[in-house]
Amino acid sequence: MGNSNKLGFWILTSLVVGNMVGSGIFMLPRSLSEAASPAGVMLAWLLTGLGVLMLALVFGNLAIRKPQLSGGPQIYAKELFKSGSQASILSGFMATWGYWIGNLAGNIAIVTTFTAYLSTFFPILTSQADWFTIGNFTLKVGNGLTFIVCTILLWGTHFIILRGLEGAGKLNFAATAAKVVGFFAFIIIGLFAFEKANMLPLVADRFDEAGQAMGMLSQVNNAALNTLWAFLGIESAIVFASRAKKQSDVKKATIVGLFIALTIYIGISTLVMGVLDQNTLIQSEKPLIDAIQSVLGPVAGKILAGIGLISLIGSAIGWVMLSAEVPYQAAKQGIFLPAFLKENKKGQPLFSLILTNGIGQIFLFSTVSKSISGAFDFVIVIATLSYLVPYFISAIYQLKLVITGETYKGNKSRYIDGLVALLAVVYSVYVIIAGTADIKTFSLGVLLLASGIFFYGPLKKKQVKVDYQKVA
Repeated sequence: MGNSNKLGFWILTSLVVGNMVGSGIFMLPRSLSEAASPAGVMLAWLLTGLGVLMLALVFGNLAIRKPQLSGGPQIYAKELFKSGSQASILSGFMATWGYWIGNLAGNIAIVTTFTAYLSTFFPILTSQADWFTIGNFTLKVGNGLTFIVCTILLWGTHFIILRGLEGAGKLNFAATAAKVVGFFAFIIIGLFAFEKANMLPLVADRFDEAGQAMGMLSQVNNAALNTLWAFLGIESAIVFASRAKKQSDVKKATIVGLFIALTIYIGISTLVMGVLDQNTLIQSEKPLIDAIQSVLGPVAGKILAGIGLISLIGSAIGWVMLSAEVPYQAAKQGIFLPAFLKENKKGQPLFSLILTNGIGQIFLFSTVSKSISGAFDFVIVIATLSYLVPYFISAIYQLKLVITGETYKGNKSRYIDGLVALLAVVYSVYVIIAGTADIKTFSLGVLLLASGIFFYGPLKKKQVKVDYQKVA
C-alpha cells in the first residue's frame, strides 16, 4: 500500500472521535434519562469515563508493544494461547465474530438515527399512517420510508469507501470537524439555557420491565451499559494501525480522541437534562433538537439537525470502514475465513464490505416493525455486549505481557501498565455482569456469539489443509 493511502494522526483522531461521537450523542440523552435519574446518569458517566480511559491506555500500549498485531482488540485473543494451536485459532475467530457482529449492529444504530434527524425536514418519516397490508402485517408509511432511507445511506457509504481509504478518511475528517464545532456551540448555548429545576429531583425512581422500582446502584448499572455505548469506537485507531503513517500516532490519536469525545458527551448529556424536563426528555425521539428548539426556536433546531446529518454521514463512513476492516485484518492473521482477504484495485476489502453491508441490510428490517427509538434501544444493547468480550480479552493480554515480562526488559512502566490493565479487567467484568443481568439480553448475547461456531468449520478445514501441506 502506498504512503498516499496511509492515515495520519489527524485522520486517525477523526476516526476515533467520529466513531465515538456518532449516533450515541443524538439518542443517549433520552436513553439515559429512561435508565436512571440525573444522579445515576452522572455517576454512570464518571464510572464509564474512568473505565474507558483504562481501556484506551491498554489499546495504546498494545499498539506500541505489539505493532504486528493490527486489526482490532479481538486479534489479541489468539495470542492468549500457543501460536498456531486450535485453541488460538478458535479464540481469535470467536472474538472476531462477536466484535464484527457488534459493528454490524452499531452501523444500524447510526443509519436509523440519521433518519430520525432527517425527519426534522421530512416529518413523513415518522408517519403512522398505513401504507399497505400483507396478511396480518401492516407497514406504516414512516417505517417503510425509514427503511428506504437507511438502505440508501448504508450502500452510499459502501461505494464511497470502495473508491479509496484516504478519500473516505478525509470525508470522515471533514464531517467530524463540523460536528465538533457544532456540538461545542450547543454546549455554550446550553450553559445559558440551563435550568436547575429540570434536573430535580436528582434521585428519583426508575422502574424495570417488571415494574419494580430500581435503587441507585441498579440505576447506575442500567445506565452504565448505555454510557459505554458512547465510547464504542475508542479502538478505531487500533483497528487501522497497519494503515497508519506512524505507529506512534495510534496511541496519541486514541487518547486525544477519547478526551474530545468525553468532553462532548458529558457536556451535552448534562445540559440536555437541564434544558428539558425529565418527562419530555424520556419521550423525545430527537432530544438535542427538542432542547435547542425550546431555547432558540425551530430554525435553530433545523440548523442543528443539519449538523447532525453531516455528523452521522461521517460516522457511517467511519463505522462501515471499521466493520469491513475487522474481519479482513483477522483473515490476514489466519483467524477468519480466507474469503475476507479479497481486495479491489484500491486495496479495500471488497468481499468484507459486501458481506458486512449485506448482513447490515438484514438488520435494517428492525426499522420496519419498530419505532426509530425502539430500533436504537434494541441494537445498543446487542452491540455493546458484543464489544465487551474483545475489550476484556485485550486487558487480559496486557496483563499477560506484564506478568511474563514480554516486551518489558528494563522498562520501568511495567507495574504501572499492570495496574492499568487490572483496572480495565475489573471494569470490563463489571459491565458484562451489569449488561447480562437480564435473562433476555444474556440469551441474545450468547446466541449471537455462539452462532459464529457454524462458520468456524471452513476455517478449521483450511487450517488442517495448511498443516498437512507443511508436514508433507
